[in-house]
Amino acid sequence: MVTPTVKSVKPTTEISSITADPLIVRAWQESDRPFLRTLYLHARREAWPWLDSSDWQLEDFDAATRDEQIWVAMQDGHRLGFASVWSNDNFLHNLFVDPQYQHAGAGSLLLKHVQETFTSTGSLKCLVRNERAVAFYQRHGWHIEATGDSPDGEYYLMHYVLR
Repeated sequence: MVTPTVKSVKPTTEISSITADPLIVRAWQESDRPFLRTLYLHARREAWPWLDSSDWQLEDFDAATRDEQIWVAMQDGHRLGFASVWSNDNFLHNLFVDPQYQHAGAGSLLLKHVQETFTSTGSLKCLVRNERAVAFYQRHGWHIEATGDSPDGEYYLMHYVLR
């Protein structure tokens, strides 16, 4: 009978450091359009699975952001999300983050940036069924002011009061 040889294996601790560039927010550029169209289509499908998305198209981004100020969250050369605002009304119309980058700070950074551009109380509409988004806005100081109905369902009108 052969007795197996047992070697003492000392665990090694390896320290590796991966340094990512910081998240930044910048004004949108026309070269962002193809990517943001795709992100907008995909992120809406993820955020609103109860809606019929069969008629949604890439070009919906163009209509949804026409005449709006658009901001893009970037990290390491990658576009992570965007926000669009009707500046004259301090109205946050869109805020979407690529689903694979959610919970990495891009949404919070975009929202903070948008809030800093407001000249008076900010507003937005958020579908009631989008509970994650409602909670996100509330964590960032937004308050439900009223409810309303839209073709996509009941929504909350939310306000952000400048401090």
